[in-house]
Amino acid sequence: MMQHSAAGLDSAHGNAMLLYGLDLLDQGVTVFDAELKLIACNRRFLALLDFPDELGQVGTPFEAYMRYNALRGEYGAGDPEQQVAARVALARRFERHDTERIRPDGSVLRVRGEPLPQNGGFIALYTDKTEQQAYQQLLEKQNQDLEWHVSQRTAELEKANQQLRAAHAANVQITAALRRSEERLRLITDTIPALIAYFDSGHVYRYANKGYSDWFGRRSEHIVDQHIEIALGSKFYAAVKSYVVEALTGKQVTYEYSMEKDDGSNIFARSTLVPEIAADGEVLGCFVLSFDITEQKQTQAALVQAQKMEAVGQLSGGMAHDFNNMLTVVMGNLAELRHHYPQDARLLEYLDPALHAAGRGVELVRRLLTFARQQSLAPQPVQIGALFDSMMPLLTRSLPENIALDCQLPAGDHYAMADEHQLESAILNLVLNARDAMPEGGSLQIAANVETLGAREAAEWQLGAGDYIRIDVSDSGSGMPLAVQLRVFEPFFTTKQFGSGSGLGLAMVYGFARQSGGMVGVSSQPGKGSVFTLRLPHTAPSAQASGRLNFSGKAGGRERPLVLLVEDDPEVRRVVQRQLTALGYPVLEAENGDEAVLMLGNIPDIGLLLSDIVMPGQLSGRHLMALARKQWPKIRLLLMSGYSARPELDNDSTLDIPKLEKPFTQAQLARMLDEVILCRKLN
Repeated sequence: MMQHSAAGLDSAHGNAMLLYGLDLLDQGVTVFDAELKLIACNRRFLALLDFPDELGQVGTPFEAYMRYNALRGEYGAGDPEQQVAARVALARRFERHDTERIRPDGSVLRVRGEPLPQNGGFIALYTDKTEQQAYQQLLEKQNQDLEWHVSQRTAELEKANQQLRAAHAANVQITAALRRSEERLRLITDTIPALIAYFDSGHVYRYANKGYSDWFGRRSEHIVDQHIEIALGSKFYAAVKSYVVEALTGKQVTYEYSMEKDDGSNIFARSTLVPEIAADGEVLGCFVLSFDITEQKQTQAALVQAQKMEAVGQLSGGMAHDFNNMLTVVMGNLAELRHHYPQDARLLEYLDPALHAAGRGVELVRRLLTFARQQSLAPQPVQIGALFDSMMPLLTRSLPENIALDCQLPAGDHYAMADEHQLESAILNLVLNARDAMPEGGSLQIAANVETLGAREAAEWQLGAGDYIRIDVSDSGSGMPLAVQLRVFEPFFTTKQFGSGSGLGLAMVYGFARQSGGMVGVSSQPGKGSVFTLRLPHTAPSAQASGRLNFSGKAGGRERPLVLLVEDDPEVRRVVQRQLTALGYPVLEAENGDEAVLMLGNIPDIGLLLSDIVMPGQLSGRHLMALARKQWPKIRLLLMSGYSARPELDNDSTLDIPKLEKPFTQAQLARMLDEVILCRKLN
């Protein structure tokens, strides 16, 4: 009989601890039996749905809650009794459900229900999704309440133990009832999406719910009655030991920690240790309440990375504009000097390297613009299989013999919506990056397939839900630590030796992917290689031919119209004026849009308007073009710019006007003028 008495006391203690754990949750919990009568609920449930305390009594029928809600308008217009009957009938099915509804006060409530085994009934969880931003403040308040309740619960347990001793004659029935109650409460706590445990003053676990055991990849019996170090390992114990020791002094402790899973990914949790203090002040142990915050950490990291990349992109775009103007002046003057002294070998010895370096500067600026998403792209359906077939010779030549290349393509014809040339460049950059990560050789695999992203997966990639072409470039190289992965797509960031690269290759891939409506990411571990994943929108093949008329050379014998050149930078204007004059065009100059409008209104012989896009004053280049097209429709139009303006801020009617990218050579200017003039004649 004494043995039964001890078991009853242990069950009562466990029962009380489980009941207490329910009231700690930030979620409402209800348990109804097979007759739809309340078995248990917590205070959070009543508070979330604004129910009076009397509805929290055990035995309250499910119908009472539905009627209370219907009469106060929770379910909108309609007959309250019909609303109640419909919801009671649905509940009697005892089916698993997960729904969200917006309450009249504007709060969003998520309700998840799970049927209970054996005798029927169900458990339901109620989550207020509008309070997530106030999580920390709420947790602190709960912890304060928890500390107070621990002392109250301790006193209650002492009183309960005395009552159990007095009821020795009915010990067998009480023990059986307590065991059934404990099993039911354990089922409830195992269903709750929270990590709950308890350890004593000797660092030995006395309780762990299913969520806690699953988090660590253990079974409950492998944790309970085991020392923390034995149950969860020396590495984990070393990380949390200081918090455990501090909590056992009677102080409430909150901390965060991370764990590495078997697949190499990291998961994060936030834990609070609340000491259990006896009436005489002795610390008996600690309650553990933990929450998985992995998704929150990933969201915060993605937001920080996106903000940083956006800021760098804006800076890069502004720098590129200024560099293009400077390179226009440098290349224009160098080209003019070379034109005048084509036979001076001593001079050419200096001019040719300078022109070559300026050309490399142009390519560098274009990569910056691609990263900043300001480089003009020509997206069209690109057949992935055909693209890789055409690239294989180039990729093979780019790799040394000690790197084995394996390419796996999807069956059938699949198309990505992208600029074909930029996509080729992006793939080549990823392959070269993988090559440099394997100086001693290894294996490189390229795999492409069609992937459907749901709303949740797409949100993790900052994309919309739908179908994407996924391209994985995997290497067996040295891998990267997390700190490098977070910066690998930043412009000018490189781990290579000085002079081995500009640090713009992966930044260009990032800018191209984002500008194309896709995304690029990396997964890597030191010593275990890296996988770069590029996602681009999946599309259907186009039946329309794309491309622009290509006229090379000059149109012999045709009349050259009077050109009005509009450019605010005097050095750039002087270079372009010389190029136009050398091509045989008469030229007028204006330094802003307002001056250009006056000249257009007073000089009827102007036949072609060549204008920069970004200029000071009220009229930008696009606005000037829109005005010229409306008032002087016979004038041919041509834009030039150091970067692409944001079209959403300008008149859409000007987006079809040809544009010449700075810096440009005299030959490029000549071809563009030929195209503009001849296309006008064709029209």
